[in-house]
Amino acid sequence: MSTVRKAVIPAAGWGTRFLPFTKSVPKEMLPIIDRPAIQYIVEEAVAAGIEDILIITSPYKKAIEDHFDRTIELEGLLADGGKEVEAEQVRAIADLAEIHTIRQGQALGLGHAVGMARRHVGDEPFAVLLGDDMMHPSSPLLRDMIGATEERDTSTIALMRVPKEDVSLYGSAAVEPIEGAEPLVAVRGLVEKPRSEDAPSDLAVIGRYVFTAEIFEHIERTAPGKGGEIQLTDAMATLAAGSGVNGWVFEGGRYDVGNKVDYLRAILDLGSERDDIRPGLMRVVRDFVEREGLE
Repeated sequence: MSTVRKAVIPAAGWGTRFLPFTKSVPKEMLPIIDRPAIQYIVEEAVAAGIEDILIITSPYKKAIEDHFDRTIELEGLLADGGKEVEAEQVRAIADLAEIHTIRQGQALGLGHAVGMARRHVGDEPFAVLLGDDMMHPSSPLLRDMIGATEERDTSTIALMRVPKEDVSLYGSAAVEPIEGAEPLVAVRGLVEKPRSEDAPSDLAVIGRYVFTAEIFEHIERTAPGKGGEIQLTDAMATLAAGSGVNGWVFEGGRYDVGNKVDYLRAILDLGSERDDIRPGLMRVVRDFVEREGLE
């Protein structure tokens, strides 16, 4: 089994949950304190050993490409002004990994977006990281999933238990235990956004995947569904029924930054861990708690 050294980040969606902000600014550029959300995603991939990243964008998301490019003039202005720390921060963004972009001309679904990576990925296993799902920098999830795929030569998807009433927001997995491999499970079926009463379990598919290249064949055979979109869940379901898919069940460390409340939680959690922000942030939180009578 090859080492997983490439990742794909689909970033072509409209981000309608954050309108009107996302009318002109990509949702992946939502700031988490002083970095856009997609930078945290890229840094997560790099920390897990990824060297090569393909971002799937759209014609309206040039800001993502610009963010990971060099800005020589800005770097020079900062350095000349004695702001060498800031200049180095800007330079470091372009040096995170070998970053490529390709545009998805039509919104034909997540499966279609991942399928566009076939020529770039080739026959290697690769990771897929969705920009709406941000992991805490300390989370070992992606690294653990990569290890499981490299060891077993089987695609691995991230699974998280959710309240039964929320399962309709996700893909839901039917699973069986793998003896001696916990928290790894065998995925026996997948249903995209089922009604809670029809869900095979309370295990939701979260936006981290490590695929073998076989997934591309299943994407190509997946017929378009509602709205003409090719669903990645459908391709994963046929892969699971064939050579198999494993699931890595994890707890905690995940933020749905497409959800406004969870987006604010991410800012509070990460801000409270920074020495330069924590004192002021804690004063704001204390004042809010007192004012709202939440003590």
